[in-house]
Amino acid sequence: MLQHGNRLLLPVLLLALSVAGCRDETVVFPDRDLIGGVGAAAGGYLGYANPATNLTVCGACHVGQQRRWQETAHAGAWLTLQQSGAAQQLCEACHTVTHLGNRVAEPGVGFQALAEDRFHDVQCEACHGPGLHHVRNPDAAGNIPHASINAGVGMNGTCAECHSGFHHPFVDEWQDSRHGRVLAAPANNPECRSCHEGKAALEQMGIRANYLERGSTQHIAITCAVCHDPHENAFDGQLRYSINVPSEQENLCMRCHQKRGQPDPTTFRGPHAPEGPLLLGDAGWWPPNMPLEPGERIATTHGSVANPRLCAGCHVNDYTAQDAVTGEPIITTGHSFQATPCTDAGGTPTGERDCDVAQRSFQTCTAAGCHASQATARNAQQLARQRLLSLAATLNAQLALVPAAEFDPNDGVYTTAEGARFNAQLAVFRGTEVHNPFLAEALLIASIQQVQRDYGVGPGSTTSLDYTLGAAH
Repeated sequence: MLQHGNRLLLPVLLLALSVAGCRDETVVFPDRDLIGGVGAAAGGYLGYANPATNLTVCGACHVGQQRRWQETAHAGAWLTLQQSGAAQQLCEACHTVTHLGNRVAEPGVGFQALAEDRFHDVQCEACHGPGLHHVRNPDAAGNIPHASINAGVGMNGTCAECHSGFHHPFVDEWQDSRHGRVLAAPANNPECRSCHEGKAALEQMGIRANYLERGSTQHIAITCAVCHDPHENAFDGQLRYSINVPSEQENLCMRCHQKRGQPDPTTFRGPHAPEGPLLLGDAGWWPPNMPLEPGERIATTHGSVANPRLCAGCHVNDYTAQDAVTGEPIITTGHSFQATPCTDAGGTPTGERDCDVAQRSFQTCTAAGCHASQATARNAQQLARQRLLSLAATLNAQLALVPAAEFDPNDGVYTTAEGARFNAQLAVFRGTEVHNPFLAEALLIASIQQVQRDYGVGPGSTTSLDYTLGAAH
């Protein structure tokens, strides 16, 4: 029977292989109803194919994006609202698929047209727009719904439509920050663009995703999508890189904030974005008489285990202030990226850059228990600042007496004078007194001593060369 059965199966198998070999390769999978007849009624939005499993209609083809998106907060936006204890109808448009967040300007689509489970959560179409035409004809260029990364308050079709305003003022604060501004000179400079222009920043990260502005000549600021990945939650907050890693290449902030923390012998220019190397303890020009060997580090508290979030530990913190006029609570998200922002009488950030230190909030310094009070943190900063200014003034007075030839950037020699000048500039760089006062003090003292040794020019002031800031050396 077994032998007879094999003789019967063989021609059947050959027939099956023959049919498979002649199949029409244009048929990828059998027809199935993913749309459910909702396209026209909901303005072309399709939503979920299966709400119970969070499978979007888009995800039936875009499998990788679907899988990664399911791990993001957007995939649970509806449940988050319902469990918040403050769910209201006016909140629903930002927790479902609607016109908000994409290039469709008119309301009354998606969840607003059909209040069904299939439109719950912030799905693909919430940013990319209605997918009906794309599903019907995927290859047509005009039917590919690219999302925009050009965020800004009042701009339709961007993150700002939901992540702004009283409840979520992320974009409001970002827009007033330096990340929200495009400076023409660095944006046009090939050497600077990757940190000063949004599209170039994404390209430098290896991001090849398509978006509405890609390939255009329009300058884009360092927008939400530069730091946050809308499709993936590989790091907290859907960030593209970690904020906890003490590495200039692997830390999100330090990838840009480390461009000239050490001297560049080919230029006379001083420090540029030196925050990363300062925080990690290896910035500056290390004179031969430094208390540590080159390659070692002088640690700072803000760059240690006491501050695991490193840059973000001080620069991105949310807290609640009080409106000075109405007395109502004001939410701040930390997306002004100012560690000690200028504030009004109620503690609300004003967006100003230059104000008296007494008008600055040091609330982020007390949030993690690092400083007992805002006054303590403020005084510590002022003490360190004054100490570094005094030492830098002493060093600059010495350098003024050094022959000008010692500062020639074209002689192929990096001199003590040039290194000492870099350290003096680094010491007075905004924020150095917080990022690493211990290292800055050590660099200045060693530079003053080395200039005296190499050029015979001693410090002309009575500034103490004792370590007073507690440097770990």
